[in-house]
Amino acid sequence: MRLLLTSDTHVPARARHLPQALLTAVDEADVVVHAGDWTDEATLDVLESRSRRLLAVYGNNDGPALRRRLPEIARAELGGLRFAVVHETGAAAGRERRCAARFPDADVLVFGHSHIPWDSTAPSGLRLLNPGSPTDRRRQPHHTFLTLTVADGALHDVVLHRLAERS
Repeated sequence: MRLLLTSDTHVPARARHLPQALLTAVDEADVVVHAGDWTDEATLDVLESRSRRLLAVYGNNDGPALRRRLPEIARAELGGLRFAVVHETGAAAGRERRCAARFPDADVLVFGHSHIPWDSTAPSGLRLLNPGSPTDRRRQPHHTFLTLTVADGALHDVVLHRLAERS
């Protein structure tokens, strides 16, 4: 099962539209995971229409319309792993411990908010993944998203994709 992870798209404030490389990856994925901060319903509509399956949450910048359509926390079993998705996890210091306590029934936690790619594992075994942002890199060197494969109850081929700068 091929997954695409993204977050913090912030369209149209940070970009007029989603990057083509991201949309191509959406078309190739079995499941698209978005960890919030869409800021507009049109982007949600695009991903809903192009995704085979969308697992998504709202973020702190998402207004009432998006909050009516999306949960704060999403959960799904994918390829034998229990996934949880949330926008914010708090400060980087102590993140693994806090998230393992908050999501004891998850194998993988996908989160956003910081726009900083993150891949770590808590002592409990919880894998924490933040795909960064495909449209608002902030202080990061690149716009990013993640792809991975889930098979036989394990993550494989976790790849951080760096997007070319928009012209």
